[in-house]
Amino acid sequence: MNIEFLTFLKREIYRFMVLYKQTIIPALLSSLLYILVFGEALGSRIGPLENQSYMNYIVPGLAMMSVITQSYQNSASSIMQAKYLKFIEDILIAPLSGLQVSLGYIIGGAMRGLICGLGILVMCIILTEISNNPQDSQPAFNITNWPLTMLYLLTVSWTFSAFGVIIGIIAKSWDEIGSFSNFIFMPMTFLGGVFYSVDMLSEPWKTISYFNPIYWMISGLRYSTLNIGEDLINLISLFLCIGFSCLFTIIASYLFKAGYKIKS
Repeated sequence: MNIEFLTFLKREIYRFMVLYKQTIIPALLSSLLYILVFGEALGSRIGPLENQSYMNYIVPGLAMMSVITQSYQNSASSIMQAKYLKFIEDILIAPLSGLQVSLGYIIGGAMRGLICGLGILVMCIILTEISNNPQDSQPAFNITNWPLTMLYLLTVSWTFSAFGVIIGIIAKSWDEIGSFSNFIFMPMTFLGGVFYSVDMLSEPWKTISYFNPIYWMISGLRYSTLNIGEDLINLISLFLCIGFSCLFTIIASYLFKAGYKIKS
């Protein structure tokens, strides 16, 4: 790693860290509201799912939803801002390859997604420990496999950060960036089993859910955190996460190298 790449990477990380009140805190607060409204208010009426309290069950899905949204928005908005303010040319003439530029944006977005996802999980561990009733038969939220959990958070945040780089390069306006988040990622996330088990669905909706890649990402995180699911689900989830992260990284690097819709 050369000094130019490290400087660019530092800039991307510092960009969202200095604005933590706008980038990190809102993600944690929104997830906390979901947990309080759905987990506490509705959890007692819905009952446990797969030997876990309803609150515990929705935590991995909420963490994954935040990871997807935050990592995508960080890289896509950073590139769009550079294009809008006309300093993308300064980045292109810097002594950095297309791979290094794309990695700088991707790692910056992945760090934001990882911090938000990990922060939600830690917050839920503390919250359930505080509110846990000793007479309650349902266990508090705990992570059963930390290394696998970190791997899922990292690969998913890397995947959508890389996808954000692709959209940031292709998009012509801020509306196009927001459209992907509002009309594609959000519906796919909600339909991926954040608030329910896919086994509760009837056909053909249950089969259709299996074609949603975000369902597998959420299922993989549930496997690593709550030990819910089978080893086959874990393998499929890992394969998809790693495969998508590599694919989108290659595409993003190629677009920067070719200067697609950037170089005049």
